[in-house]
Amino acid sequence: MRIFSGIQPTGGMHIGNYLGAITQWLELQEKHECFFCVVDLHALTLPQDPDELRKATHQKVVELLALGINPEKCTLFIQSQVPEHSELAWILNTLTPLGELERMTQFKDKARKQVASSVFAGLLNYPVLMASDVLLYKTQGVPVGQDQSQHLELTRTLAKKFNQRFGETFVEPKTILKKEGAKIMSLADPKRKMSKSDKADSYLGIFEEPESLKKKVMGAVTDTGKEIRFDPTKKPGVSNLLTIYSLFSVEPIQKVEKKFQKKDYAFLKKSLAALLIEKLEPLRRKKKELDTRDLYVKEILRRGQQHASSLARATMEEVREKVGLLEP
Repeated sequence: MRIFSGIQPTGGMHIGNYLGAITQWLELQEKHECFFCVVDLHALTLPQDPDELRKATHQKVVELLALGINPEKCTLFIQSQVPEHSELAWILNTLTPLGELERMTQFKDKARKQVASSVFAGLLNYPVLMASDVLLYKTQGVPVGQDQSQHLELTRTLAKKFNQRFGETFVEPKTILKKEGAKIMSLADPKRKMSKSDKADSYLGIFEEPESLKKKVMGAVTDTGKEIRFDPTKKPGVSNLLTIYSLFSVEPIQKVEKKFQKKDYAFLKKSLAALLIEKLEPLRRKKKELDTRDLYVKEILRRGQQHASSLARATMEEVREKVGLLEP
Protein backbone atom coordinates (compact mmCIF):
# COMPACT_ATOMS: atom_id res chain seq x y z
CA MET A 1 0.00 0.00 0.00
CA ARG A 2 1.22 3.53 -0.74
CA ILE A 3 1.06 5.68 2.41
CA PHE A 4 1.29 9.46 2.80
CA SER A 5 1.54 11.38 6.05
CA GLY A 6 2.74 14.85 6.96
CA ILE A 7 3.90 16.70 10.05
CA GLN A 8 4.11 20.45 10.66
CA PRO A 9 7.62 21.81 11.26
CA THR A 10 6.73 24.13 14.14
CA GLY A 11 6.64 22.94 17.73
CA GLY A 12 9.01 20.42 19.29
CA MET A 13 8.16 16.74 19.65
CA HIS A 14 6.69 15.65 22.98
CA ILE A 15 6.04 12.09 24.15
CA GLY A 16 2.36 12.30 23.11
CA ASN A 17 3.36 13.05 19.47
CA TYR A 18 5.89 10.25 19.53
CA LEU A 19 3.60 7.60 20.99
CA GLY A 20 0.55 8.72 18.99
CA ALA A 21 1.98 9.30 15.51
CA ILE A 22 5.66 8.56 15.00
CA THR A 23 5.57 5.00 16.37
CA GLN A 24 2.87 4.29 13.77
CA TRP A 25 5.07 5.74 11.01
CA LEU A 26 7.89 3.45 12.16
CA GLU A 27 5.61 0.42 11.81
CA LEU A 28 4.24 1.51 8.43
CA GLN A 29 7.66 2.08 6.85
CA GLU A 30 8.51 -1.58 7.49
CA LYS A 31 5.56 -2.89 5.45
CA HIS A 32 4.46 -0.24 2.93
CA GLU A 33 5.67 2.33 0.39
CA CYS A 34 5.68 5.43 2.59
CA PHE A 35 5.93 9.14 1.77
CA PHE A 36 6.58 11.22 4.89
CA CYS A 37 6.53 14.98 4.46
CA VAL A 38 7.35 18.04 6.57
CA VAL A 39 4.43 20.28 5.60
CA ASP A 40 5.98 23.73 5.80
CA LEU A 41 3.32 25.33 3.55
CA HIS A 42 0.65 24.33 6.07
CA ALA A 43 2.61 26.13 8.78
CA LEU A 44 2.05 29.42 6.92
CA THR A 45 -1.60 29.48 8.02
CA LEU A 46 -0.16 31.17 11.13
CA PRO A 47 2.34 34.07 11.07
CA GLN A 48 5.91 32.73 10.96
CA ASP A 49 9.32 34.32 11.33
CA PRO A 50 11.08 33.29 8.06
CA ASP A 51 14.42 32.38 9.66
CA GLU A 52 12.73 30.48 12.48
CA LEU A 53 10.54 28.56 10.03
CA ARG A 54 13.59 27.48 8.00
CA LYS A 55 15.36 26.32 11.18
CA ALA A 56 12.25 24.54 12.45
CA THR A 57 11.78 22.72 9.14
CA HIS A 58 15.38 21.45 9.17
CA GLN A 59 15.06 20.53 12.86
CA LYS A 60 11.87 18.53 12.24
CA VAL A 61 13.70 16.43 9.65
CA VAL A 62 16.54 15.84 12.14
CA GLU A 63 14.00 14.85 14.82
CA LEU A 64 12.27 12.37 12.51
CA LEU A 65 15.59 10.76 11.57
CA ALA A 66 16.62 10.57 15.23
CA LEU A 67 13.33 8.85 16.08
CA GLY A 68 13.92 6.13 13.50
CA ILE A 69 12.38 7.32 10.25
CA ASN A 70 14.62 5.51 7.76
CA PRO A 71 15.25 7.17 4.36
CA GLU A 72 16.22 3.74 2.99
CA LYS A 73 12.69 2.51 3.75
CA CYS A 74 10.60 5.60 2.97
CA THR A 75 10.63 8.89 1.04
CA LEU A 76 11.25 11.82 3.39
CA PHE A 77 10.91 15.31 1.91
CA ILE A 78 9.81 18.94 2.36
CA GLN A 79 6.38 19.91 0.99
CA SER A 80 7.40 23.28 -0.49
CA GLN A 81 10.25 21.67 -2.45
CA VAL A 82 7.67 19.87 -4.62
CA PRO A 83 5.70 22.78 -6.20
CA GLU A 84 3.09 20.42 -7.65
CA HIS A 85 1.45 20.34 -4.18
CA SER A 86 0.41 23.98 -4.60
CA GLU A 87 -0.56 23.58 -8.26
CA LEU A 88 -2.88 20.66 -7.58
CA ALA A 89 -4.33 22.48 -4.56
CA TRP A 90 -5.41 25.36 -6.82
CA ILE A 91 -7.11 23.00 -9.28
CA LEU A 92 -8.89 21.18 -6.43
CA ASN A 93 -9.97 24.55 -5.00
CA THR A 94 -11.94 25.13 -8.21
CA LEU A 95 -13.93 21.97 -7.43
CA THR A 96 -14.50 22.65 -3.72
CA PRO A 97 -17.78 24.28 -2.60
CA LEU A 98 -17.20 27.06 -0.06
CA GLY A 99 -19.77 25.50 2.28
CA GLU A 100 -17.70 22.28 2.47
CA LEU A 101 -14.76 24.24 3.85
CA GLU A 102 -16.81 26.41 6.21
CA ARG A 103 -18.29 23.35 7.91
CA MET A 104 -14.89 21.85 8.76
CA THR A 105 -14.74 21.43 12.53
CA GLN A 106 -11.09 22.48 12.81
CA PHE A 107 -11.70 25.66 10.80
CA LYS A 108 -14.72 26.58 12.96
CA ASP A 109 -12.81 25.92 16.18
CA LYS A 110 -9.74 27.93 15.15
CA ALA A 111 -11.72 30.77 13.57
CA ARG A 112 -13.84 31.07 16.72
CA LYS A 113 -10.70 31.71 18.78
CA GLN A 114 -9.52 34.55 16.52
CA VAL A 115 -10.89 37.98 15.60
CA ALA A 116 -12.43 38.00 12.13
CA SER A 117 -9.70 40.24 10.67
CA SER A 118 -7.03 37.63 11.52
CA VAL A 119 -8.81 34.64 9.92
CA PHE A 120 -7.19 34.24 6.51
CA ALA A 121 -8.10 32.23 3.42
CA GLY A 122 -5.16 29.90 4.05
CA LEU A 123 -6.87 28.54 7.17
CA LEU A 124 -10.09 27.95 5.23
CA ASN A 125 -8.24 26.25 2.33
CA TYR A 126 -5.97 24.15 4.56
CA PRO A 127 -8.00 20.93 3.90
CA VAL A 128 -7.70 21.41 0.11
CA LEU A 129 -3.91 21.63 0.34
CA MET A 130 -4.00 18.54 2.55
CA ALA A 131 -6.10 16.79 -0.13
CA SER A 132 -3.55 17.72 -2.79
CA ASP A 133 -0.71 16.37 -0.58
CA VAL A 134 -2.46 13.02 -0.46
CA LEU A 135 -3.88 12.74 -3.99
CA LEU A 136 -0.69 13.89 -5.74
CA TYR A 137 0.97 10.53 -4.96
CA LYS A 138 -2.13 8.41 -5.70
CA THR A 139 -2.00 7.49 -2.02
CA GLN A 140 -3.94 4.43 -0.89
CA GLY A 141 -3.81 4.94 2.88
CA VAL A 142 -3.39 7.89 5.24
CA PRO A 143 -2.71 7.52 8.98
CA VAL A 144 -4.66 10.25 10.79
CA GLY A 145 -6.00 11.07 14.21
CA GLN A 146 -9.72 11.43 14.78
CA ASP A 147 -9.40 15.23 14.45
CA GLN A 148 -8.17 14.90 10.84
CA SER A 149 -10.64 12.26 9.62
CA GLN A 150 -13.10 14.93 8.39
CA HIS A 151 -10.35 16.39 6.18
CA LEU A 152 -9.73 12.95 4.70
CA GLU A 153 -13.44 12.60 3.93
CA LEU A 154 -13.14 15.81 1.89
CA THR A 155 -10.06 14.35 0.15
CA ARG A 156 -12.11 11.35 -0.98
CA THR A 157 -14.97 13.62 -2.07
CA LEU A 158 -12.60 15.72 -4.21
CA ALA A 159 -11.00 12.61 -5.74
CA LYS A 160 -14.45 11.32 -6.68
CA LYS A 161 -15.52 14.70 -8.12
CA PHE A 162 -12.39 15.02 -10.24
CA ASN A 163 -12.71 11.44 -11.50
CA GLN A 164 -16.37 11.93 -12.43
CA ARG A 165 -15.72 15.17 -14.30
CA PHE A 166 -12.39 14.42 -16.00
CA GLY A 167 -12.02 10.63 -15.98
CA GLU A 168 -10.43 8.14 -13.60
CA THR A 169 -7.30 9.80 -12.18
CA PHE A 170 -7.10 9.71 -8.38
CA VAL A 171 -7.29 6.93 -5.82
CA GLU A 172 -9.80 7.45 -2.99
CA PRO A 173 -7.50 6.87 -0.01
CA LYS A 174 -8.45 4.82 3.02
CA THR A 175 -8.33 6.29 6.51
CA ILE A 176 -5.84 4.49 8.73
CA LEU A 177 -6.94 5.58 12.19
CA LYS A 178 -4.19 5.67 14.75
CA LYS A 179 -4.30 2.70 17.06
CA GLU A 180 -6.41 3.29 20.11
CA GLY A 181 -3.62 3.88 22.51
CA ALA A 182 -3.90 5.62 25.80
CA LYS A 183 -4.06 9.38 25.46
CA ILE A 184 -1.14 11.19 27.08
CA MET A 185 -2.41 13.97 29.31
CA SER A 186 -0.84 17.18 30.60
CA LEU A 187 1.40 16.87 33.67
CA ALA A 188 -0.03 20.15 35.00
CA ASP A 189 -3.69 19.35 34.27
CA PRO A 190 -4.29 15.60 33.74
CA LYS A 191 -7.79 16.24 32.41
CA ARG A 192 -6.32 17.98 29.32
CA LYS A 193 -4.34 16.41 26.48
CA MET A 194 -0.57 17.03 26.58
CA SER A 195 0.27 19.95 24.28
CA LYS A 196 3.45 21.82 23.38
CA SER A 197 1.42 25.07 23.28
CA ASP A 198 0.80 24.85 27.06
CA LYS A 199 3.30 25.95 29.69
CA ALA A 200 6.63 24.14 29.75
CA ASP A 201 6.00 22.08 32.90
CA SER A 202 2.94 20.42 31.33
CA TYR A 203 4.68 18.33 28.65
CA LEU A 204 7.71 16.05 28.30
CA GLY A 205 9.87 16.70 25.25
CA ILE A 206 11.34 13.64 23.55
CA PHE A 207 14.79 15.27 23.40
CA GLU A 208 14.78 17.02 26.80
CA GLU A 209 17.80 16.86 29.06
CA PRO A 210 17.56 14.23 31.84
CA GLU A 211 17.46 16.80 34.67
CA SER A 212 14.58 18.63 33.02
CA LEU A 213 12.63 15.39 32.50
CA LYS A 214 13.15 14.44 36.14
CA LYS A 215 12.09 17.86 37.43
CA LYS A 216 8.89 17.84 35.37
CA VAL A 217 7.90 14.30 36.37
CA MET A 218 8.56 14.99 40.06
CA GLY A 219 6.39 18.12 39.81
CA ALA A 220 3.52 16.39 37.99
CA VAL A 221 0.03 16.89 39.46
CA THR A 222 -1.28 13.81 41.26
CA ASP A 223 -4.51 13.19 43.18
CA THR A 224 -5.92 13.17 46.69
CA GLY A 225 -5.26 10.06 48.73
CA LYS A 226 -2.19 7.84 48.61
CA GLU A 227 -3.31 4.77 46.70
CA ILE A 228 -1.69 4.10 43.33
CA ARG A 229 -4.55 2.84 41.20
CA PHE A 230 -5.47 3.14 37.52
CA ASP A 231 -8.73 5.09 37.48
CA PRO A 232 -8.73 7.92 34.89
CA THR A 233 -11.98 9.38 36.28
CA LYS A 234 -11.18 9.47 40.00
CA LYS A 235 -7.38 9.51 39.82
CA PRO A 236 -6.46 11.21 36.51
CA GLY A 237 -2.99 12.34 37.63
CA VAL A 238 -1.78 8.96 38.84
CA SER A 239 -3.47 7.20 35.90
CA ASN A 240 -1.59 9.42 33.45
CA LEU A 241 1.76 8.56 35.07
CA LEU A 242 0.88 4.85 35.02
CA THR A 243 -0.08 5.12 31.34
CA ILE A 244 3.24 6.74 30.41
CA TYR A 245 5.14 4.10 32.42
CA SER A 246 3.16 1.30 30.75
CA LEU A 247 3.85 2.57 27.22
CA PHE A 248 7.57 3.13 27.71
CA SER A 249 8.14 -0.11 29.64
CA VAL A 250 5.92 -2.04 27.18
CA GLU A 251 4.09 -3.62 30.12
CA PRO A 252 0.30 -3.83 30.49
CA ILE A 253 -1.32 -1.31 32.82
CA GLN A 254 -2.42 -4.08 35.21
CA LYS A 255 1.18 -5.25 35.66
CA VAL A 256 2.42 -1.67 36.21
CA GLU A 257 -0.40 -0.99 38.67
CA LYS A 258 0.57 -4.11 40.63
CA LYS A 259 4.25 -3.09 40.63
CA PHE A 260 3.44 0.18 42.43
CA GLN A 261 0.54 -1.10 44.54
CA LYS A 262 2.14 -0.59 47.93
CA LYS A 263 4.40 2.33 46.99
CA ASP A 264 3.87 6.09 47.35
CA TYR A 265 3.53 8.78 44.71
CA ALA A 266 7.17 9.88 45.08
CA PHE A 267 8.39 6.34 44.35
CA LEU A 268 6.18 6.15 41.23
CA LYS A 269 7.51 9.49 39.98
CA LYS A 270 11.16 8.59 40.61
CA SER A 271 10.69 5.27 38.83
CA LEU A 272 8.98 6.92 35.86
CA ALA A 273 11.67 9.60 35.57
CA ALA A 274 14.42 6.93 35.60
CA LEU A 275 12.58 4.90 32.93
CA LEU A 276 12.08 7.91 30.64
CA ILE A 277 15.72 9.00 30.97
CA GLU A 278 16.86 5.46 30.08
CA LYS A 279 14.50 5.05 27.10
CA LEU A 280 14.92 8.55 25.64
CA GLU A 281 18.69 8.88 26.03
CA PRO A 282 19.53 6.97 22.77
CA LEU A 283 17.14 9.24 20.83
CA ARG A 284 18.67 12.37 22.38
CA ARG A 285 22.18 11.14 21.51
CA LYS A 286 21.14 10.36 17.93
CA LYS A 287 19.67 13.85 17.51
CA LYS A 288 22.85 15.47 18.83
CA GLU A 289 24.88 13.50 16.30
CA LEU A 290 22.54 14.47 13.42
CA ASP A 291 22.70 18.14 14.45
CA THR A 292 26.35 18.08 13.35
CA ARG A 293 25.66 16.36 9.99
CA ASP A 294 23.99 19.03 7.88
CA LEU A 295 25.29 17.69 4.56
CA TYR A 296 23.97 14.20 5.32
CA VAL A 297 20.50 15.58 6.17
CA LYS A 298 20.48 17.75 3.03
CA GLU A 299 21.40 14.75 0.89
CA ILE A 300 18.50 12.75 2.35
CA LEU A 301 16.16 15.62 1.52
CA ARG A 302 17.60 15.97 -1.99
CA ARG A 303 16.96 12.27 -2.69
CA GLY A 304 13.50 12.46 -1.13
CA GLN A 305 12.61 15.54 -3.18
CA GLN A 306 13.79 13.88 -6.40
CA HIS A 307 11.71 10.76 -5.84
CA ALA A 308 8.60 12.67 -4.70
CA SER A 309 8.95 15.10 -7.63
CA SER A 310 9.13 12.32 -10.22
CA LEU A 311 5.73 10.97 -9.09
CA ALA A 312 4.24 14.44 -8.62
CA ARG A 313 5.27 15.53 -12.13
CA ALA A 314 3.69 12.44 -13.68
CA THR A 315 0.41 13.05 -11.83
CA MET A 316 0.32 16.71 -12.79
CA GLU A 317 1.01 16.00 -16.47
CA GLU A 318 -2.06 13.77 -16.41
CA VAL A 319 -4.12 16.36 -14.50
CA ARG A 320 -3.14 19.26 -16.75
CA GLU A 321 -4.01 17.29 -19.86
CA LYS A 322 -7.40 16.27 -18.46
CA VAL A 323 -8.45 19.76 -17.30
CA GLY A 324 -7.33 21.37 -20.54
CA LEU A 325 -4.13 23.22 -19.65
CA LEU A 326 -1.51 23.67 -22.37
CA GLU A 327 1.74 21.82 -21.75
CA PRO A 328 4.89 23.96 -22.25
